[in-house]
Amino acid sequence: MSPLQQLDRAALGAALDEAGADAWLLYDFRGVNPVAGRVLGVGGMGTRRLFVLLPREGEPVAVAHRIELQGVEGFPGRVVPYARWEELHAALGPLVQGRTLAMEISPEDAVPYLDRVPFGVVELVRRLGGRVVPSGPLVSRFAARWNAAETAGHVAAAEVIAALARAELARAVREPGTTECAVQARVVQGLREHGLAFDHPPIVAFGANASNPHYEPIAGRDATLTPGQVVLLDLWGAPEAGVSADQTWMGFAGEDPPARVREVWAAVRDARDAAVVTIQDAARARRPIAGFEADRAARGVIEAAGLARWFVHRTGHSIDRDLHGSGPHLDDYETHDDRRLGPGIGFSVEPGVYLPGEFGIRSEVNMYWGAEGPVVTPREPQRELITARG
Repeated sequence: MSPLQQLDRAALGAALDEAGADAWLLYDFRGVNPVAGRVLGVGGMGTRRLFVLLPREGEPVAVAHRIELQGVEGFPGRVVPYARWEELHAALGPLVQGRTLAMEISPEDAVPYLDRVPFGVVELVRRLGGRVVPSGPLVSRFAARWNAAETAGHVAAAEVIAALARAELARAVREPGTTECAVQARVVQGLREHGLAFDHPPIVAFGANASNPHYEPIAGRDATLTPGQVVLLDLWGAPEAGVSADQTWMGFAGEDPPARVREVWAAVRDARDAAVVTIQDAARARRPIAGFEADRAARGVIEAAGLARWFVHRTGHSIDRDLHGSGPHLDDYETHDDRRLGPGIGFSVEPGVYLPGEFGIRSEVNMYWGAEGPVVTPREPQRELITARG
C-alpha cells in the first residue's frame, strides 16, 4: 500500500490548519524535492514536472506528463495527463485558483532544508490564481516522521555505532603513530560488518584537525597521532531502507587531559544535555517547543563558559531517511527554525567548540520523539573523554 493510500485525512486537515492552507501542492522535477518522493512513495522521481494536489476534502489529483504515467499507476485519485506546456497550465489552473496552497518554500530561504520548490514554479502557481505558504507542519507530520520499522532500525544502529566508537577510540588513543585514515578504515570496516550503509566515510580528526567541524582525512596528507592530542570520531550509518544513527565521540591520546581540554569537553557535554532536558521538559509539560528553543538552551551553556565565539554551527539537524532530513532543526544560529518538534520525528543534538589551531570538541547524540516522549539514542551517551587510562 502506497503512503498516499494510508494518508490520515484528519491529520492532513490538522496540519493544513497549522500551515494556514486549503491544500498541499507537492511538486517535483528530477528529484529536486525529496519531500515529494517521501510522501508519494516514489523513488527516483521522473524527468518531467509532476504536481500532486492533496486537498483537505475530496480526491487527490496528480498532474503528470504523458510519457511518465507509469510513475502514477495506482494513484489513489484522479490523474490529469499533459504533454504541451499549455496543457500543464490548463490542468493546474482549476486546481490552484482561489486556493491557499502549502508548498516546500521558505521565505527569503530562511530554512534551506524546507526551501525545495523553485521560485519559477511559485510564480506560475501565483499567476494561475493560487496563494503559496510554507508547508513546514505538513513536512514534519508526513515526510519527517519515522515509522515503527525505521525507529527500530535506528535504535539498533545507534547501539552498534556507540559500541564501535568506544572500541575504536579506546584503541586509537593507546596507539601513538596511528593515522587518521587507518582509524577511519577500521571504522568503515566495522560499519560494513554490521550491515550499516553510509553515504560518506566517517570523520576522524586528530589535534588541530578536530577544530575543523567538517574535516576530511585524505590518505597521504592525514595526521599521525601524537601523545597529548584530542581525537574526534564522527560516524553514522543506517540499516537497509532505514534511518541513520549519527554520533560524535571524543578521546584524548594520554592519561590526563589538560585543564583546557577538560573545560571545553564539560561545556560541550553540558550544552548537549541542556538541549535534551529542555526538549524532554517541554514534552512532559505538554508545552509546544520549536527547534530554535533547544539551540538556545545549548548555546546558553557554551556562552556561560565563555566559548560562544567558537560554537559556529546549529545544535542539531533533522534526521529522516536522509541523514540531514527535511524536518525541524535545532537552530537559532544558522537559521531561525521555528518549526515545532513533536511525536514521530528525530534529530541530532551536537553542540561543538572549535579552537583554531588547537583542537575541537563535539558531542553528538540523537533523539526520537516516541510514544513515551523524546528519548536519546544511544542508551548511554558519552559522559567522559575516552583516554589511554580507560
